[in-house]
Amino acid sequence: MIKILLSGCNGAMGQVITRLAEKKENLKIVAGYDVNTSIKNTYPVFDNLKECNVDIDVIIDFSHPQALESLLEFALAKKIPSVFATTGLANSQINALKAASKDIPVFYAANMSIGVNLLIDLVKKAAKVLEKDFDIEIVEKHHNLKIDAPSGTALAIADAVNSVLDEKQKYVYDRHSSRKKRSKKEIGIHAVRGGTIVGEHSVIFAGNDEIIEINHIAMSKEIFAEGALNAAVFMHGKGAGMYDMDDLIQGK
Repeated sequence: MIKILLSGCNGAMGQVITRLAEKKENLKIVAGYDVNTSIKNTYPVFDNLKECNVDIDVIIDFSHPQALESLLEFALAKKIPSVFATTGLANSQINALKAASKDIPVFYAANMSIGVNLLIDLVKKAAKVLEKDFDIEIVEKHHNLKIDAPSGTALAIADAVNSVLDEKQKYVYDRHSSRKKRSKKEIGIHAVRGGTIVGEHSVIFAGNDEIIEINHIAMSKEIFAEGALNAAVFMHGKGAGMYDMDDLIQGK
């Protein structure tokens, strides 16, 4: 039985993960970490990790970037493998994860969905073929409570596309502040916020008289929760290093 500490346990995603974990026979959430301790769970919830005295095998973080420093400090002190699924991390925080991975196993993904990671592979292949004659635009849509924009997934898609292009492109956001025609050396990234949209990502390749569009639509938060729990199982017993969804999918 893999014992999990869930950071952000009383948030929307944390509650979905909690519900799904109860159906798993190979893992159990034994402790939570959250600034909100008003929700009663089947496990103890701490607002201070220094008070957490529960035996833990893996940490899952689906919370807020502000929690990262204390989580990393706790994980490093206890030598606990950790899965970080929180979006909106700054570059300095991602660098902190990489530094921590020299001492503990660290799993980081901008999106925990297998489908989204397949989309990333597909758009990389398309970009290699189409880059000379097609403009590339990324549109992401999320619910009205999402704080960061554009989404971490949209940026991950843009980075993946840029990684395979012969000539690197600059990112242009929304274009509302610039009245000029589109450059051939850019990737447009656009964010939509409204209602209860779980998550939609579209990559548009627009050429002369034809358009190719690759989409992923999340119908519920459960796909991300399942991904996080699968990552926790995957990370149990791993050695120090940086891991991601490609490693999980390929079973490395």
